[in-house]
Amino acid sequence: MGKFTKWIAGGLGWAFLGPIGGIMGFVLGSIVDEAQGQKSSGYSMTTTGSFVTSLLVLVAAVMKADEKLMRSELDYVKDYFVRNFGQESAEEAIHMLRDILKQNIPVEEVTQQIRNNLDYSSRLQLLHFLFGVAAADGKVDQKEQNTIENIASGLGLSDKDIQSIKSMFIEDTDYAYRILEVDPSASDQEVKKSYRQMANKYHPDKVSHLGEDFQKAANQKFQKVNEAYEKIRKERNMK
Repeated sequence: MGKFTKWIAGGLGWAFLGPIGGIMGFVLGSIVDEAQGQKSSGYSMTTTGSFVTSLLVLVAAVMKADEKLMRSELDYVKDYFVRNFGQESAEEAIHMLRDILKQNIPVEEVTQQIRNNLDYSSRLQLLHFLFGVAAADGKVDQKEQNTIENIASGLGLSDKDIQSIKSMFIEDTDYAYRILEVDPSASDQEVKKSYRQMANKYHPDKVSHLGEDFQKAANQKFQKVNEAYEKIRKERNMK
């Protein structure tokens, strides 16, 4: 048994209810039944199992958005899981994902369930990964982008946070400023202040409750903030 099955069996938390529970019940059957049998108080807590199930369901929704399943997208997901969780867990995750892709995913209901139960930092981490999946084939398809932005809105993320993470994958003239959530006309002091705020918001410790595996993955967002700040600092010759 790989990490994913252990996480789900050990703590689906709130995710065994509602539309996510129905989807994962189809995929995992007895594992979900076992999780339901362990029901106790505290199911509103964010568990690694809840995060993993949310991640897989939302990834499937994005992959289905352009009505064509790209091998590059599956390869990106598998590579991500291999790097963070090992080969066995990656194979396990892709197997689950293939089954989820066969189902209808009620995005609005799913995002509402996640919004009501998953903490804000974990929702930001979900958004970062979704854009990564969409960009796996070298560009973000407009249908995929629309789906991700609808998901982000449904997750209750602010417009500035959505644009910040989007700009980590879709670069244009002012992408570095959007990552830092500041206008290009901002003063050097405003840029520095915004950088400190964003570095705190995207710090990997914000998702430490999900365990070392996801904390390590969250470092990618943190690095993008640092890279954006360095780009602006060099352009402005800031001290």
